[in-house]
Formats: sequence, structure tokens, C-alpha cells
Amino acid sequence: MKNIITIVLFLFVPLSCFSQSKTKNSDDPSEIKPSKNDDDEWDLTVIDTQFDYFLNAIAQPISQYSESYLKSKNRFLVSEWNSYYSSGKYRNIIESGIDYDPRENYGIKFEYNLYQVFAFVSWKYGLKMNGLFGIDATR
Repeated sequence: MKNIITIVLFLFVPLSCFSQSKTKNSDDPSEIKPSKNDDDEWDLTVIDTQFDYFLNAIAQPISQYSESYLKSKNRFLVSEWNSYYSSGKYRNIIESGIDYDPRENYGIKFEYNLYQVFAFVSWKYGLKMNGLFGIDATR
């Protein structure tokens, strides 16, 4: 009986040392990807419940920005965000990268919402982002 237990241990110990490899799924939730809604408009969903409050009570209105301004700011902010994500900096705040193509025409509503995501993270967590406009960074 003692020999059987020894043999079983010698069989299972090496097997437990092999690494488990998991292939990367293309639907990996660690990257935020823009998606189109039913009206064929780009949509951005933010799960944090305080984001709606931030948009309605704290954020500058959409009329304060032009689409080209928001697009140029978002290009810089997405790059900064993704560099934080890939380096692991602010790991407790930034949990995913953002898939953003500056050549795509997302529309002013999407560009505004994306910009406000960065302003919201700055407001809620105190994360300093270099691409935010002064009033949005200090709120």
C-alpha cells in the first residue's frame, strides 16, 4: 500500500508543475473597444454609477467643445492611459487599455464622453492626466 501512494505522488507532482497556458480570447475584457449602437452611432458604456452624476452636475457641457478639439485631446489621453495600463502604473484605477483609432469618425458625442471619462477618473481618483484641460483636471 505504501508503494502505491509513493507511485501516485511521483506521478502527480510533476504534472502539477506544468504551467497552464490559456490562449488569449479576442473578446478579452481587458481592453475597452468602441461599439456601434442600433442607430449606427458609436457608443461608450461606463459602468461606474457616479459617471452619470459627473456628466450632469460637474462636467462642462458638450457645447463648450469642438469635435476636432476633443479628437486631438483624446488621441493624447488614450496614449497616456494605455501607457499607464501597459506599465502597470495605477493598477488599482486603470484596469484595461483603450482601443481607439484617431482616423475613425466617432462623432462629437462619443468624443465628448471619452474625454469626460478621463476627466471623471481625474475627479474621482485624483489621477493626474497631462492631456486634460485645466478646468477639467482641477474639478
